[in-house]
Amino acid sequence: MDYYERNFRQYHQETSSIDPASFLSPLAKVLGPGSTILDVGCGSGRDMKWLKDRGFRPMGFERSKGLAELARVHSGCPVVEGDFQVYDFSDMAVDAVILVGALVHVPHENFQAVFSRILTALKREGHVLLTVKEGIQDAEISKDRIFYRWLDEYLRKIFRRLNLKGVDFSRQVSKIRKADVWLGYVLQLRN
Repeated sequence: MDYYERNFRQYHQETSSIDPASFLSPLAKVLGPGSTILDVGCGSGRDMKWLKDRGFRPMGFERSKGLAELARVHSGCPVVEGDFQVYDFSDMAVDAVILVGALVHVPHENFQAVFSRILTALKREGHVLLTVKEGIQDAEISKDRIFYRWLDEYLRKIFRRLNLKGVDFSRQVSKIRKADVWLGYVLQLRN
């Protein structure tokens, strides 16, 4: 069992009350009312609840069965259970995908392929919100998890290869661990 399945209650408690406005607002500003949003790695359901409260139509995707159930209850939104590293998203057609910290455990060498697979869920010219930890292309181990950190310039090369254009960028100190800095991107699929 992985960290999130073993510790789903504790993780939910630690993250569900964080105000996500600082990293969700830039995406919300570019979406129309009632837009459909897929929250990949939805965790506690916090972001889905915030988006739903603002008139969007979010749904979640979560590997941890325990977190998926808590996210459903917390947000009132549907949650698909599965592993995003192998799931076929191409049957979906959503206006936006959010990956708030979801890809931090994906090794650098697999990142582009996994990210590209998830992007197949988007409608033409759909938007993406991606947050990752900033750092010198390395990994850190914390609480039985490996976190892969990224440099902005390396990510931007991946975005160009995947035909994504930047709409918004932010750099924010973590709301949980002050030593961490998160890079936040709102991106749009080009024609």
